[in-house]
Amino acid sequence: MHIVVCVKAVPSSTEVKMDPVTHTIVRDGRESVVNPFDAAALEVALAIKDERAAAGEGCRVSVLSMGIPATEALLRDGIARGASDALLLSDRAFAGADTLATSYALSCGIRELGSASKGDAAASGASEQRAAAPGSAAPGIPEGGTAMPGSAVSGTSEHGESAPGPSLPDLILCGKMAVDGDTAQIGPELAGLFDMPCVTDVRELVAIERGRVTVRHATDAGIELVEVPLPAVLTVAKDIAQPRMPSIAGVRAAAGVPVAVLSAACAQADPARSGLAGSPTQVVRSFVPERSDTCEVLEGSVPQQAARIIALAEEAGL
Repeated sequence: MHIVVCVKAVPSSTEVKMDPVTHTIVRDGRESVVNPFDAAALEVALAIKDERAAAGEGCRVSVLSMGIPATEALLRDGIARGASDALLLSDRAFAGADTLATSYALSCGIRELGSASKGDAAASGASEQRAAAPGSAAPGIPEGGTAMPGSAVSGTSEHGESAPGPSLPDLILCGKMAVDGDTAQIGPELAGLFDMPCVTDVRELVAIERGRVTVRHATDAGIELVEVPLPAVLTVAKDIAQPRMPSIAGVRAAAGVPVAVLSAACAQADPARSGLAGSPTQVVRSFVPERSDTCEVLEGSVPQQAARIIALAEEAGL
């Protein structure tokens, strides 16, 4: 079983800086944390992995993010907690993306993770090709980029046959929303891109068996029990699970695991669908609200106070 968990680096404080030109949050990575909803999604995936391991079955948990290079540290923390591998999409071409462009970029990363799971045979041929040209980047990998372990970086194997195509994961997990955006759109948009069923605001994962997943999720009418076929996309609530802490052994092991970093070109992302160019929604204006601690004390009788409140509302155009 293969599970992909999409995570986002968010500011650790409500004090954020806004870019006056692009009107987007300045993400310098100095005080970023994993979005709490995404941390809960990772814990759900790791719990599934533990259950599968206890049953003698294999389960691969991949952590995926799009962000600045500093986001690699957060992905490595995911490996320390128990994830199998991680992939970071990092390129200026991805900057300024709205939810649609972000979902598209993540879909490219998910396909790359699928290629990694099927491309072992092609990877050996690609390794020989890289070894033949020391000091040069492999085809499709920019200088300084990192290939996914076991992925095919060229379209053919060493025997000239077509490399295996990417396989989609059995389950894609996302947080219900990001605390710095609150759009709650990434999960459903990924489901639309992959034509998968999607269940949002999942409060409990009941069972995964016989190619189906059963969950309880919140709706306007209350909690609903839903069963959908795999592969599927789930977005989870923050209180679905308490994230585990990484062990010392996990931290030491994660230090030796490479975090693959892909540029837009290496991920084969369409420039027209990436970053600001691929974002049909644009932020017209972003600003930090001005706060004032001035107040007016209303004196007099209750009718007089009520009349003054009405007058103040009219002055404010309310």
